[in-house]
Amino acid sequence: MKQLIKNVHILTMDSDWIEYKDGYLLIEENRISQMGEMSDSLPSADKIIDGKQGILLPGMINTHTHTGMIPFRSLGDDVPDRLRRFLFPLEQVMTPELVRASAEYAMAEMLLSGVTAFCDMYYFEDEVAQAAEAMKVRALLGETIIDMATCDAENAAEALAYCESFIQKWQNHEMITPVIAPHAPNTNDQKTLEAIVALSRKYDAPITMHVSEMTYEMEEFAEQYNQTPVAFLEELGYFDQEFIMAHCIFMTEEDMQLTQKYRDNVRIAHCIGANTKSAKGVAPVRGMLEHQLTVGLGTDGPSSGNTLDLFTQMRMFANFHKTHLADRGAFPAREIVRLATVGGAKTLGLFDQVGSLEIGKKADIIIVETNSANMFPIFDPYSALVYSANASNISDVWVNGQQLVKEKQLVQADVQQIRETLYQQMDRFVVEAKRRAAEI
Repeated sequence: MKQLIKNVHILTMDSDWIEYKDGYLLIEENRISQMGEMSDSLPSADKIIDGKQGILLPGMINTHTHTGMIPFRSLGDDVPDRLRRFLFPLEQVMTPELVRASAEYAMAEMLLSGVTAFCDMYYFEDEVAQAAEAMKVRALLGETIIDMATCDAENAAEALAYCESFIQKWQNHEMITPVIAPHAPNTNDQKTLEAIVALSRKYDAPITMHVSEMTYEMEEFAEQYNQTPVAFLEELGYFDQEFIMAHCIFMTEEDMQLTQKYRDNVRIAHCIGANTKSAKGVAPVRGMLEHQLTVGLGTDGPSSGNTLDLFTQMRMFANFHKTHLADRGAFPAREIVRLATVGGAKTLGLFDQVGSLEIGKKADIIIVETNSANMFPIFDPYSALVYSANASNISDVWVNGQQLVKEKQLVQADVQQIRETLYQQMDRFVVEAKRRAAEI
């Protein structure tokens, strides 16, 4: 099938920053086959879509989230030590059905906001994979491994066994890449961390982990090992594998120099919204980029950052980093859009397929409409995306050549039905959440 999208301002996000200000793009099956200016002769197509002068660009990529955590959103947001007082205890009542319903809702939210691929870490991850398959999104999915009893494993050894079975089941899927997801270097013992590296080598599976996120994590490694978590993980062999480090708020200059040696393997998921909401700090992204490290944007979970869209992250990235550096010129808007697209694709190891609009790449594409009040006038489309646009401006979304959002509505799913299903699964969770909130 051939789909022709016309009358759009195309931002290819390629290395030459090519734009087509009055452009068209042709999708053949699941790939981009042609694009150019409307003044050229338009190719024939089975379906023609009028982009109505919207901005067409690659789908945005969420490099770190927890899709099973929609039920936690707005719960205890301002409570100190929320992780141990709310999140860990309430995760004990999660069920496969609740995780599946939450994941579908999270994916619906991401699609409606222009996110076409994401990396997830949670429990009952097979349920998340089934949801991703049903929603037809592109995903890296990892079962959480942590040294404590959880809702789906008695200990880290059981979680590792689940993870291996999960990899075996999903490793050859077109749209789903299984990953290994240890929670953090301070929430697993060294034996488990070594077993994770061995499992990664066995299946050539990527690893994703929270790293250098907590002050107590940094203090623990300084006291016990006289090292940072980054240096500790490098010694264990993590940097020889494909490794996505989430957060890295407290990454040091020495950490960045060390990581630079492994920059082809090791990438960083930067979650500015969650990091600043929790008052943890602003990660040294400028230093990371100066050391040629790959960085993509992530939302963290819907409990940590509350939204799953990258428009919020782009604006917060601009505002916080400019303020932190006392430099209005730091990170021009087009560089921030690049982090949400190209950076995300490179972070997740997907850049050979998606992340920029180039002939032969998979058609993961979004259109940002420009008819709403907040989108006029537009002197610079990159600035409009970072500083003016929001998730509600997404009009159309394609993933792998298939249109999943049309005129701001899901094509193959009903978000209200997904929400109702989630609500029905939340009964026990809500009771326990209210009980804990009353104790604060």
